[in-house]
Order: sequence, then C-alpha cells, then structure tokens
Amino acid sequence: MSHAEIKDALRRTRLANERTYLAWLRSALTALAVAIGAGKIVPGVADVESWPFELLGAGFAVLALVFVVGGVRRFLQVESALENNGYAPLTGRDALLVGTIAGVLTLATFALVFVR
Repeated sequence: MSHAEIKDALRRTRLANERTYLAWLRSALTALAVAIGAGKIVPGVADVESWPFELLGAGFAVLALVFVVGGVRRFLQVESALENNGYAPLTGRDALLVGTIAGVLTLATFALVFVR
C-alpha cells in the first residue's frame, strides 16, 4: 500500500470516528429529551402519580450522561489507537453498562405504560 493510500485510509477512519462520536451525542440528546418527557411532561398532562415518571426521567438522564461520557472516552480511545497504529475495541464492560441501563429503562417504561 502506498503512503498516499495509507494516509487516505487513516483520514477516512478518523472521519468515521467523528461520525460515531456524533452518534453518541445524538443518543445522549435523545435520552435527555425522553427524560424531560417522562419526568416532567407526562406527569404535567396526565392524571398520574408523578414520582414513578420522575424516577423514570432521572434514569433516562443518567443514560444521557453515560452516552456523553462514553462517547468522549470512546472517541479519545480510538484516536489514541490510531496514533499508535493500533485498534481500540469497545470493551465488554462498556457495552454491558449501556445495554443494562437501556434494558432496565425499557422494562420500567413498559411497566409504567402497560401495567396500571
């Protein structure tokens, strides 16, 4: 592979890393919007007890924070790996953390929406 091809591949990989970082941030903003909707809007417009929805909203706010922190960490890990001609796989621990929080919030949402 020529130097120009290597440089172009590295440039494309860095751009992909930036797009992935932006996806983490979009996910964070979406989780934050759901947090506001569940925690403030639903109790304000529906005749429901507010604390369960506020708790659900707080959970989605935590998920938003996990997305922001995880996205920054991931971006920096990949950039560091690229600088060292390496690879930075997503750790199982990080994937499990995001998946667990999202799964718990999904079950809590189903419980609040369908079990009343």
